[in-house]
Amino acid sequence: MEPLGDGVSAVSETTVVARGRRLDAGSLRPVLDAETRPRFAWATPSESMAASGAATTITAAGPTRFDDVREAATALFDAFELPTTLPNVARPRLFGGFAFHDGEDGDATWDGFPSAMFFLPSVQVAAAEGGAWLTTTGVGPSAAEEAEELLDEWYARLEDADPQSTAAPPGVERRERTPSKAVWHEQVGSALEQVDSGRLRKVVLAQALRTHLRSELSVPDALARLAETYPDCYRFLFSPEDGGTFFGATPERLVSLRGRTVRTEALAGSTGRGDTPAEDEWLAADLLDSEKDAHEHELVAETIRDQLEPFASSVRIGDRSVRRLATVQHIRTSITAELDRDEHVLNLVEALHPTPAVGGLPPDEALRTIRETEAFDRGWYAAPVGWVDAAGNGTFAVGIRSALARGATATLFAGAGIVADSDPDREWDEIQLKYRPMLDELE
Repeated sequence: MEPLGDGVSAVSETTVVARGRRLDAGSLRPVLDAETRPRFAWATPSESMAASGAATTITAAGPTRFDDVREAATALFDAFELPTTLPNVARPRLFGGFAFHDGEDGDATWDGFPSAMFFLPSVQVAAAEGGAWLTTTGVGPSAAEEAEELLDEWYARLEDADPQSTAAPPGVERRERTPSKAVWHEQVGSALEQVDSGRLRKVVLAQALRTHLRSELSVPDALARLAETYPDCYRFLFSPEDGGTFFGATPERLVSLRGRTVRTEALAGSTGRGDTPAEDEWLAADLLDSEKDAHEHELVAETIRDQLEPFASSVRIGDRSVRRLATVQHIRTSITAELDRDEHVLNLVEALHPTPAVGGLPPDEALRTIRETEAFDRGWYAAPVGWVDAAGNGTFAVGIRSALARGATATLFAGAGIVADSDPDREWDEIQLKYRPMLDELE
């Protein structure tokens, strides 16, 4: 490997070979249970993927990190030797993500998680409507032999794998909140002063909940439990070469690109779930009628449209609806765009991150406020997580409803949008609702 820019590694003038084979079943667990790192999992209603081991890795930092990753990814895929018989579902992808902020001033909680990191997996299993496939990758002079040996080894391992039951949650012994409720009131009060002065229109302030568990957490088991409760969310898992594992079940897609069609959404404004269908409907109607939540949602939808317009020949905004999850309901608006030229998905990721749903407006002022106010490092929380393929297509979710697990501890993250008329107690209660998806898989 040769370096490409500061902190970026990519294959240059090196053969990269992929081999693939159709599977009778698409179990991801053997790949996720392997001790090899890095590892990645991704699941939506239409596809699921698991990957482990790095044929090569791309890392980047600083304000050019999106461009650096895109250039390195393009160079890597240009070096590929791919069988023409591999269907789209089996073609190799780069998996990874970015930190919320572009600097390198994070604390020890996020050790092992660079400002940007993607890896080309040695082993990839993907299942979609077209079937399940195993894909292996080799790099260097013996790339073909390496890929074929891995293919034979993992095909036998996957075909012989027994179904695995999902273990129960480990249980929570104690919790540590950052910030305290008193400090939270101070933070929200300070943010409201900036909103009233006109410096801010909105800022999203987050909290961290560190849980000490009764035993070490199996993140693949937690992900399997999340699949039962949140089948319509974007479920992800990322373990770098060293450090903990970041995982979650997020309802928020940042962007999907296929060809020149872009799909994204505005997701902002929240309320709880009712104990009865009638109460559910009442809460949903109250959410849609809420002036504060409607204002917050409109800010997000308008900004996403404005961010896409420089790339698009058309942008279509859908009707507002309510997205119901197990513990919370959100206002959701679908957004679709047709590009006026070919673009790489990472160009769109850079343009959209962070959305006002996790950052604020104006963006620079909101980011400054977040850095100065929050008493913990967001790391990869609320940042883009997903995949890129050789055509520059890909899908990225926003890493919310998430946790960072390390041994017998797991740190959960959640945030709330502060706009004019926000109430600190209501925003505190909203964040407790947003913890529930991850907390339920630990308790």
